[in-house]
Amino acid sequence: MSGVGDRKGTFKVEFLKELERKAQEKWDAMKVYEMDAPETGEGTPDEKLMVTFPYPYMNGRLHLGHTFTICKCEFAVGFQRLKGKKCLFPFGFHVTGMPIKACADKIKREIETFGYPPQFPQETEVVEEKDKSDEPIIKDKSKGKKSKAVAKAGAGKYQWQIMKSLGLEDEEIKKFADVNYWLQYFPPKTEMDLRAMGLRVDWRRSFITTDANPFYDAFVKWQFVKLKERNKIKFGKRYTIYSAKDGQPCMDHDRSSGEGVGPQEYTLIKMKVLNPTGKLANLGSKGVYMVAATLRPETMYGQTNCWVRPDMAYVACKLKNGEVWVCTKRAARNLSYQGFMETEGDPSVVADLVGQDILGVALSAPLAHHKTIYTLPMLTIKEDKGTGVVTSVPSDSPDDWAALRDLKNKQPFREKYGIRDEMVLPFDPVPIITIPDFGDLAAVTVVDKLKIQSQNDRDKLAEAKEMVYLKGFYEGKMIIGEHSGKTVQDAKPLIKDTLVKANDAVVYMEPEKTVISRSGDECVVALCDQWYLDYGDKQWKEGTKKLLDQLNTFSDEVRKNFESTLGWLQEHACSRTYGLGSKLPWDESWLIEGLSDSTIYMAYYTVAHLLQGGTYDSSKPNELNIKASDMTVEVWDYIFLGADLPKSTPIPKESLERMRREFLYWYPCDIRVSGKDLVPNHLTYALYNHQAMWPDQPGNWIRGIRANGHLLLNSEKMSKSTGNFLTLSEAIEKFSADGMRLALADAGDTVEDANFLTTNADAGILRLYTLVEWVKEILEDKTLKSRAKNPTFHDTVFMNEMNLKLAEAHDAYDKLLFKEALKTGFFELQTARDKYRELCGEDGMCRDLVMQYIEWQAIILSVICPHVCEHIWELLGRQESILNTAWPQPGPVNTTVIQQSEYLMDAVRDFRLRLKNHMMPGKAKKGGAPPQNVEAPTHCTVYVAKSYPAWQCTVLDTMRDMHNKGVTDKKALSVEMGKKAELKKYMKRVMPFVAFMQDKVESAGVSALDTSLPWDEMEVL
Repeated sequence: MSGVGDRKGTFKVEFLKELERKAQEKWDAMKVYEMDAPETGEGTPDEKLMVTFPYPYMNGRLHLGHTFTICKCEFAVGFQRLKGKKCLFPFGFHVTGMPIKACADKIKREIETFGYPPQFPQETEVVEEKDKSDEPIIKDKSKGKKSKAVAKAGAGKYQWQIMKSLGLEDEEIKKFADVNYWLQYFPPKTEMDLRAMGLRVDWRRSFITTDANPFYDAFVKWQFVKLKERNKIKFGKRYTIYSAKDGQPCMDHDRSSGEGVGPQEYTLIKMKVLNPTGKLANLGSKGVYMVAATLRPETMYGQTNCWVRPDMAYVACKLKNGEVWVCTKRAARNLSYQGFMETEGDPSVVADLVGQDILGVALSAPLAHHKTIYTLPMLTIKEDKGTGVVTSVPSDSPDDWAALRDLKNKQPFREKYGIRDEMVLPFDPVPIITIPDFGDLAAVTVVDKLKIQSQNDRDKLAEAKEMVYLKGFYEGKMIIGEHSGKTVQDAKPLIKDTLVKANDAVVYMEPEKTVISRSGDECVVALCDQWYLDYGDKQWKEGTKKLLDQLNTFSDEVRKNFESTLGWLQEHACSRTYGLGSKLPWDESWLIEGLSDSTIYMAYYTVAHLLQGGTYDSSKPNELNIKASDMTVEVWDYIFLGADLPKSTPIPKESLERMRREFLYWYPCDIRVSGKDLVPNHLTYALYNHQAMWPDQPGNWIRGIRANGHLLLNSEKMSKSTGNFLTLSEAIEKFSADGMRLALADAGDTVEDANFLTTNADAGILRLYTLVEWVKEILEDKTLKSRAKNPTFHDTVFMNEMNLKLAEAHDAYDKLLFKEALKTGFFELQTARDKYRELCGEDGMCRDLVMQYIEWQAIILSVICPHVCEHIWELLGRQESILNTAWPQPGPVNTTVIQQSEYLMDAVRDFRLRLKNHMMPGKAKKGGAPPQNVEAPTHCTVYVAKSYPAWQCTVLDTMRDMHNKGVTDKKALSVEMGKKAELKKYMKRVMPFVAFMQDKVESAGVSALDTSLPWDEMEVL
């Protein structure tokens, strides 16, 4: 594992792990995390907290990235327990979908093909195909680059090799050919790992998904019955990857290559051929069209020509509406499965062509500034992407500008392909989009900037394309057409809709990358029958926006991501024919897919402990003696929707009421914590489904979603292939649970990527060990005295600093800012203790204060490192668990005393530095006598100014006014200072002083800008 090498000694880690083992045994015996709804209580946010983490997929062990997100739930529960709330943190295991079934089938096939143990052929490593698009794709963020199966696969080509990389032996791997073995193997391993880190979970409520768990299966079927009743689920044609040879959709498990690849949507632009001649003549009365697939319909205003490759094979195919379209045969085949042709699968080719046949053809292009444009030669068009016909927009496409410029500048090139001057020379780039830094001819600007010489300069053109396309999409504004002034992001879908409605374009789909089925067929995208959730429904979308309005997202960026997703999200196919899952209750030939059975399952947690019988699959009798068959729609309606008690059910009324009470108390979910990559899919779907299931009960809507970034390991992306990777169990083994938890809390709080540093984890181990040893020393120290009645100045300062850090840690924990809480409540509190110890000198520290510090430090830190703090709690002689104690009540904070102490420390530091400089012997002059030793001074005189100089007072007053207005930018401050006439002769000194005071403000607040101190400096000194 790169960057996570072995440590020389492990004594301290083993010491911590032994503390953790004892603490966990104690907590298990106490059943400290098993939470039941009380007989009374409203379940208000002031009374309870329910947190959840998206149940992980069970085709592998959890890694450090999972753990980082889980810790946000974990720490929130730890803090709110101390605040007196009843806290519930349940944890389930997801097994729905294709990956597990696909992996099991692969193992089975590998045994059949290569024997047992398999003897695989020596082959070069399969390299994942790169995207061959001529245009950078602005990704639909709801789609990952790989399926979960692929994403977890590592470097192995065969599934057997992947399982080997998990540390499994051949005899064990063989069992994974049975899909049920996956469900039996990984959930208990995952629970074991999470228990080892001391997770505050009520494990009675754990379960697996799919029909392997009859109670959860009944719950999901009930949800889908209600969604269908409310017209949220519909049936119709949906785009899917399809194998014509096999005659069915080609899911991941059916593919020999292209795993995880989905359909890519293009806008197919129809450019009508004016006066068809030659091989295009007499092909049909409804018109002949060159059709070009584009991802950028908003740029069609800037078309100057159309590109074809002279030596590429094309076909003219006839559509069922009588039109004839010219494209590659591959594109025609895709079109034939998307409802365009008379007969599905028949491209209806009426003419075979090569690019040379269609060069110089006059076209009418929709939205184009020029009424007539021409087909021109481009030599770099690829046959395996798009239609082989390419629109040319040289204002915003570096490739187009480079190729058009070549044609303009090279007459022999034009003559070679029979292109006349009037087809090229009059056509210059048309400004259509303005982009910051690039202007309104972005492609021309960037091509010049990168000194691109011709269309053959592929590397530089790729760089230029990336620069122009991405910046244009996110920052560009239209300057032409009816949507002039709108951003490209906003205008793009509107212009596409305009083109489609005018019959100047159609929606066209093809696979994102080449997909080959196991039968050797190159797959297409076909329109197939599907059940889908209609997330584009206007009323449903508006209801979900209302839910979002009252949702705490903890971050403006996360809220914007939700709003953006609600803007583009339409239908989502909720059914599959292969994999694991619950069957659609009204059509059992379909399975409910994995993103659709995981939207309101948080509600199931509230009753799971009463149904699961202490098992993941409810295979043992439960506490209420209820059978899965008893859980009818009417029963679920009563529990979750508050319908009338079922009239005919074998379940006793008391049991029904108990389940209803559990739901009413714990729901809604107060905080759901997840990675930010789930905002455009799972998390948004959860909002939709909560709104659909409880449309008139906003009290059951999710209250908060806290999304974080990914976790880097030692500043690099975690990757199995590079070895820079840690599983949860490896991290605990290497750093101990609390050492790992400390480093995870310190890794980061924002939606930006966080960073787990192994050096921080090692330093944390030392800090925790040292803390325990120091506490032991203090408890054994009989020299410490109590002076509570006559505290010294330093006692008073330390008491106030403890109160301040306790309050700051409280506020950070309350906002789920755990890095900040660790900083203030552990690192800075320890610094205050160390300063206090140093300043007390021979008098020693006050015993009462030190004991209070130990108690407070243990409680504050117990949120993040509960095992060590439990041990310290026991050292203090406390009988109850620290998990059941209360957050301390801080006293008032006298900031003046703290400021005086900081002032005194700064003065002492300054005096020492001046003394050191004074005592430094001067440098000897060349040829001169060596410098003499400086005599130590016997005293010093300190001058104390009563106020700042007038110019500094002006600076401070100006800074305060600007800070009060929210202006803290140094450039803005500089501009404002330049306006002050009284500062002109001091300008060289002004900005250094401003920078110095800015730092002071960051550490001490706006009070640092006071022009005088509220206390007597002479008295403090």
